[in-house]
Amino acid sequence: MQTLIAARNISKRYDGVPSLTHVGIEGKAGSIHAVTGENGAGKSTLMKIIAGVVKPSEGELFLNGKAVTFRSPLDALNAGISTVFQEFSLVPNLTVAETMFLGRELRRGPQLDRAAMNAAAEKALAQVGLAIDPRRSVGSLTVAEQQSVEIAKGLTVDAQIFIFDEPTAALNTQEVARLEILLKALRDRGKCIFYISHRMREIFELCDTATVLKDGKLVGSYPTRELNADRLLSLMVGRDLAQLYPPKADSLGETVLEVAQLQVDKQAAPLAFNLRRGEIVALAGLEGQGQREIVRTLAGIQPQGKAQIAIRDLQGRMSRFSAGGGSARSLQHGMAFMPEDRKAEGLYLDLPIHANLTLGIHQRRRPWALARRCSQVVAGLVKDLSIRTSSTSLAVISLSGGNQQKVMLGRWLAVGAKVLLIEEPTRGVDVGAKTEIYNALRAFCAQGGAVLFTSRELPEVIGVADRVLVIKDHTVVAERSAGAITEEDILQAAVGNHAGGGHRS
Repeated sequence: MQTLIAARNISKRYDGVPSLTHVGIEGKAGSIHAVTGENGAGKSTLMKIIAGVVKPSEGELFLNGKAVTFRSPLDALNAGISTVFQEFSLVPNLTVAETMFLGRELRRGPQLDRAAMNAAAEKALAQVGLAIDPRRSVGSLTVAEQQSVEIAKGLTVDAQIFIFDEPTAALNTQEVARLEILLKALRDRGKCIFYISHRMREIFELCDTATVLKDGKLVGSYPTRELNADRLLSLMVGRDLAQLYPPKADSLGETVLEVAQLQVDKQAAPLAFNLRRGEIVALAGLEGQGQREIVRTLAGIQPQGKAQIAIRDLQGRMSRFSAGGGSARSLQHGMAFMPEDRKAEGLYLDLPIHANLTLGIHQRRRPWALARRCSQVVAGLVKDLSIRTSSTSLAVISLSGGNQQKVMLGRWLAVGAKVLLIEEPTRGVDVGAKTEIYNALRAFCAQGGAVLFTSRELPEVIGVADRVLVIKDHTVVAERSAGAITEEDILQAAVGNHAGGGHRS
């Protein structure tokens, strides 16, 4: 295969601290090339150098065999390198066509040629299977539609190289399947695709090559057919896949959460279940079957949700209340909620790390009480959760995805929550941080807490949970011990083909 892009001997230092050290990578025509490693390994920095976002401290880029220097992302785009970052570069108040041609507008004399831009945008959108009006506002699009617009933007310059940074992190199952079809179509048209992902299934099903970075250095580039998940993980973090998940609970305590008459849809039968101290329970099933609504009903923020809830405190007393009083009421009773989208719903990105960690404490203090910095609490959480930062005064947006997730978790550990309700506990998190989060959840449960979580990752469901509740049509259709369940069991139950061993409340 022809080499379209080559980065050779690339180094990058920030204030003298190395982020990349003498790293090289080659991208070939007709290839989907995984770029892997833990957060902080240098993946994004390397891709940003290729995309013209960051200038290397040392090293060279070669495009079709010729040395190139990019002064900006627009330079790289005009040279045929299109990047779809996890944080989209679209402008919400512009039209789809305007944002696709931003910085390289088509003109007729001194005037913008909107008709030409709309026509070109519509053609590119059709190539990615998106039938929307190019005059539509970007802010009105779904996440999946915005992603398709980013891809179509590259097609308007006939890009030969595409860079995708965690492209499936915010997509549902159907959207992921559609994106994978599009990626394979781009590959078959001779494009080179660099693909950053923490999801092993995507790496092995989509990618023909995997480059592994660790601590800013190149471990190596390998054909994926010569690897398996265990070997790749070992190259990335230095341990086997079997070590990813901590041991399950040896024994469980008394019931800490009782849920009755939970109903998230008028057509669905009410459901009931409970959680015991020390237990982690997963809600699993096909996309959109009600897992999210169940968790959000318990958190008090699902408008149509109804439930009768009882929580036991450490003295054994049960407090009973009805769902629907808001997250503050649920927190008052000891239930804390971690949303899937930490950036939009979970964290205050521009506030310091310490402020995000202590938010829960301040939420629970009396209105007339003095606010405290809680420096000892913050220091303890940073240590216990291995939050990697030079200072807790830095804005939380400066952290990697895994460390942001730990901050959101730490906030609720600090307030003494009894039950954690978590959507997608490791979304957009590297494998090293995943293990640290799993261990933190186990430590929380070992101290008498319980966890209810949703996850689209079936290996995570099986590896983390003590018990799995399979959801179909907004109700529980099967219940299994995680030690005796397979992915096939979950999927069969989710589509209604389960045999025996049904739900036990």
